[in-house]
Amino acid sequence: MNQVPVIACFLAGGLALAGVARAQEAQVGSMKSLSEEQVQAYLEGRGMGMGMAAEANGYPGPMHVLELADSLNLSEEQRQRTATAFAQVKSEAQRLGREIVAQEQALEALFVTGAITEDGLASATKRLGELQGELRHAHLRAHLSMAEILTAEQRRRYSELRGHSQGQGGEHRHQMQHDQMHHDQMQHDQMQHRQGSGNKLR
Repeated sequence: MNQVPVIACFLAGGLALAGVARAQEAQVGSMKSLSEEQVQAYLEGRGMGMGMAAEANGYPGPMHVLELADSLNLSEEQRQRTATAFAQVKSEAQRLGREIVAQEQALEALFVTGAITEDGLASATKRLGELQGELRHAHLRAHLSMAEILTAEQRRRYSELRGHSQGQGGEHRHQMQHDQMHHDQMQHDQMQHRQGSGNKLR
């Protein structure tokens, strides 16, 4: 079975949420604590390397499983269960991403207005930590669910194709390094974004 119709459904859902994402991006356009790329990644529910602990150790991600569906010889049932897992984590990640962006905006506003207090700071950062934990849990849980959907051989083949098997090349052998580099670059961009904003104020 061709996987295009399945993926097309997710693309349609993504377009429906694009307006919401753009509206929220416009509201946080002046934020200093998050870069535009970070805001977009949160609002779109991207993985941002949060599932790497699972991905690199034999627990596939549903999105990439769908991309490799033919190579993994997925059954119709496996395709549907994987599609459901992907839809669920995407929806939850977008919801949590919106909350994280809003919380970052609220925290920054406390500093901008001078209304920040020790208690307010503790409360805001604690909530941000909780949200980040929930987001990572959502991504890792999606990887964990794939262990019940795929066979041991399919998981082995997936790791080979993605380049996670030691000594294997594979058509995606650099993907893990790319994902980690992208995550690190986002952290670097955030630091540069903050430094640049601080220099403008001097």
